[in-house]
Amino acid sequence: MTIRTCLLWLAVAQAATCEYHLTSRPWEPSGLTREQFLPAIEGVCRFTARHQNASGAVIDPFLGREHQYATPYFAYAVGTLADAGAARDLLPAGVRAMEHATSCFAGGRKTIPDDHGEFFIAVLASALPLYREHVPPAQWRAWRDRMRTPTAEVLQGNKNNWETYVMKGDWIRAAAGLMERAAAVAEIEEAWRERHRGRFAAPPWTLYHDRTSNPDTLSVEAVGRGNLLALTALGYDGPSAGEIRETVERATRNTMYLQDPGGQTPANGRTDDHVWVEIGYQLAFEAMAERAAASGDKGLAGQYRRAASLAYRSALRWRRGDGDWAGSFFVTKNRFDPALRVGYQPASQYSNYNGSLMFHLSEAYHARRSAIAERPTPSETGGYAFALDDQFASAFANAGGMYIQANLRGQETETHANYWTPLGVVRFARAGWDGRLGPSDGALNASGGVSFAPALKEAGRWLRVSGLSKRYRAEFAVRLAHPALVRVSITYSPKTGFDGPVFRDDLTVTPDGVLSELRRVGGGGQWAAVWPVIENDGRPLLASYGARMATTAYAAGGDSEHFLALGDGPAIEHGDAVQRSTFGDLRPVRVHPAADVVRTFVYPASKGDPSGEAVRRSFGIVDGGFESTLGRVRGEVYAGRRSAGGMGVRVDLDGDGRDDVTFSERCGFLLRREGRRVTAIEADRDVDAAIGAEKIRLRAWTPVERQ
Repeated sequence: MTIRTCLLWLAVAQAATCEYHLTSRPWEPSGLTREQFLPAIEGVCRFTARHQNASGAVIDPFLGREHQYATPYFAYAVGTLADAGAARDLLPAGVRAMEHATSCFAGGRKTIPDDHGEFFIAVLASALPLYREHVPPAQWRAWRDRMRTPTAEVLQGNKNNWETYVMKGDWIRAAAGLMERAAAVAEIEEAWRERHRGRFAAPPWTLYHDRTSNPDTLSVEAVGRGNLLALTALGYDGPSAGEIRETVERATRNTMYLQDPGGQTPANGRTDDHVWVEIGYQLAFEAMAERAAASGDKGLAGQYRRAASLAYRSALRWRRGDGDWAGSFFVTKNRFDPALRVGYQPASQYSNYNGSLMFHLSEAYHARRSAIAERPTPSETGGYAFALDDQFASAFANAGGMYIQANLRGQETETHANYWTPLGVVRFARAGWDGRLGPSDGALNASGGVSFAPALKEAGRWLRVSGLSKRYRAEFAVRLAHPALVRVSITYSPKTGFDGPVFRDDLTVTPDGVLSELRRVGGGGQWAAVWPVIENDGRPLLASYGARMATTAYAAGGDSEHFLALGDGPAIEHGDAVQRSTFGDLRPVRVHPAADVVRTFVYPASKGDPSGEAVRRSFGIVDGGFESTLGRVRGEVYAGRRSAGGMGVRVDLDGDGRDDVTFSERCGFLLRREGRRVTAIEADRDVDAAIGAEKIRLRAWTPVERQ
């Protein structure tokens, strides 16, 4: 499959995936096993047990009362531990939670905390078999009888993702003999045909539209899709079973391209940057890994298993070890005092969202049944660029594990106590690097926003386009997509009825960093580029500013993020106040143009990489690309320190003017290297390659390792 057909898949979903196997950086499997999930589940359970009252209810440490579904989720997690033979001392707490939660369920809406009956059905029905051998038969039968309560008596009635919990839960009840199968099928079919089929975007993406923020939420997307994926995994066999399964499996496969190479779910929309959503992604990937393995597709199964492991490891970064909070997780992706509710929506509370995490992680434990060898995920290999539909209004690009996410619209009105989505590039991430530094998201409130985007001066006042949601939007265009090199552009224009300059940001994405060339292409007045530099996430970072560079890093880590102003002309200003994002305080750094362009190189560095200043000093713009100590772009080919590739018939790896590798015909190719030596090579078609004096016959999409 050529690059063109790879992009065609991203447009019309005709092919399975971009086929390259090699990663641009050294890669190794995580080695995670399902048993390693148990300590994390146990830690949240032990924390939660300390907040359980005598009746079995889980009391939120900030609200001072039982909130939503924390109690049944705790019961399921403790049942999972007991079923695994772990933490048996917690079993009495789990039994009390089951007793309380099933009693609430039997009482209907008037006794279910916060009228959240939709969330009780699946978890309690799934928990019943986990406790059968651990309680007296009479008590277990009483719980079972309570779970026969008619669905209509427990529902609040929301028809967005909430209803998918009911669809999943009532199928579980039907399978367990707790309700009539025909009634469950009729309910599921009516909900799918009348409401949820229409929430899935048109192909190729088929992602779930919750429509509770505008732009739509890429976090809650995982909930509706995940529940329906679970419904099919549980063996739903009603008339629409095939259609549901095809839709959610295609959508879940596509989310591997949305996940960043460090395992994070994409930003944007209601409830973004909440830690438990990472576990929701993990659960879906675990289920799909098992399905792919059962069908005999070891490669795809390995990608899903790797994606699941990345998601789990990402979530662990926000696990707490401090005092009475040990074992629990921060609700959102920062380390501010949770009492500040940074990035929270009204429903975000400590007990329910730690509950969501332990419930879905317990489900992931049960879902991971097979030993599956990990393979690199699409977000680690890269080679794609695309925009989702206008409801999500988000675009992604990835070259060799260097990933960006850009928002093409900003949120105009507040929903759920937040402006979730600023206009502009909100995330830079790289494989094997701490993506929190990226930054991992921008910021927006009623007074303005911060992202990697232009700024303009009006009436003596600087305005960042990231905060002008009502005035500006963006368009995304793809010129080249390959695992070694991606070229895209983002054009920021006033909406109909509004005035202002037009800007175009030409982005060259390589495995080692991103070159941004921002220009004003229409209109007049002063303008600048904005760098979003994270300075504090509840702990101060090591942020520094020079004449032409901004750098930030965590005190304990070896990774750092560098924003480099290229050339001698740009002037940097970093006196504007920080703005708080979900991840931390972002300093908006203004960079003024030289010769009508602001060139920035975004450089995520790890220990042993060249310094930011060394890269900046080495950087030069040349015809068709650039050159630096990190690598060189010439037209459609990139040659870097660890990898090289693109479209062509030859590549000069060291810049000495001599071809180091040649091909018998133009092709897409990818090389991995150590120093001057090529260690692996792959091409997109059958072709002859020459590496020095060595001749190699390559088969399409079949890497050759060299000794």
